[in-house]
Amino acid sequence: MSDVVSRGRGVRNLRTAIGYTLLILVALLFMSPLIFMIGTSLKAPSEIFSTPPSLFGSSLQWGNYAEVFSYAPFARYLVNGIVVAAGGTLITLAVSALSGYAFSRLRWRGRSATFMVFLATMMLPQEVIIVPAFVLMRELGWVNTYQALIVPWAFTALGAFLLRQFFITVPQELEDASRIDGLGQLGTFFRIMLPLARPSLAVLAVFTFITYWNSFLWPLVIVNDVTTLGTIPLGLQQFFGQQGTQWHLIMAASVISMLPSTVLLIALQRYLVRGIVTSGLGGR
Repeated sequence: MSDVVSRGRGVRNLRTAIGYTLLILVALLFMSPLIFMIGTSLKAPSEIFSTPPSLFGSSLQWGNYAEVFSYAPFARYLVNGIVVAAGGTLITLAVSALSGYAFSRLRWRGRSATFMVFLATMMLPQEVIIVPAFVLMRELGWVNTYQALIVPWAFTALGAFLLRQFFITVPQELEDASRIDGLGQLGTFFRIMLPLARPSLAVLAVFTFITYWNSFLWPLVIVNDVTTLGTIPLGLQQFFGQQGTQWHLIMAASVISMLPSTVLLIALQRYLVRGIVTSGLGGR
């Protein structure tokens, strides 16, 4: 009997070892572009296209990261990107929480039809609405301003959908109990519903921040003065110039541009898995 048990444990341990080995190989496969980018950012320009290729050069050129900020106003691009992404994320969270609560907990005529029409806007690609959005910004006098970079994309159906999916799962008895305790509609929302929605808000915050941070087409259209209002994607273009492509600086700048999103993911990681499950993205 003991031989059968030990043999079964050995098979399970072997399967576990094989599984972890495959996971490590797949992880390395997906991380290989990131590793290549970091290695290239630490090479001298003459060693980037050396033969045979190498992951790192003969010496680590940490000065490439400092040169990024002297070659272009990259610090300004970072500040602009953080202002736009953080501002857009805060507005999106506020609007999505309110609209998600209204679509899930409030009873009003035409709620379902309005939500379906609102949800249908997710099928419109950005390229379709970018011209009317630019015309509207021009009429408002917002061209080449922060509000033009932030406001047009802060009212999206995705956020309302995510928060609505969460608020639907909250038991009605909890809301009824808050009413008995004397809370009104807004008090119930801010003191009961919103704290419970923190995991879903964290998921939406990560998605929204990364979307704003990586946005290229809209800033390219709406920004006239790249030096003053350029964001990270526009700033990376400055390394493609008449003097040739500065690949070592592009890779160094790309590594730097990853830091804000990485910090946000680390800060909110404990909410992300729970938020994805409760907000309707978990495949249930």
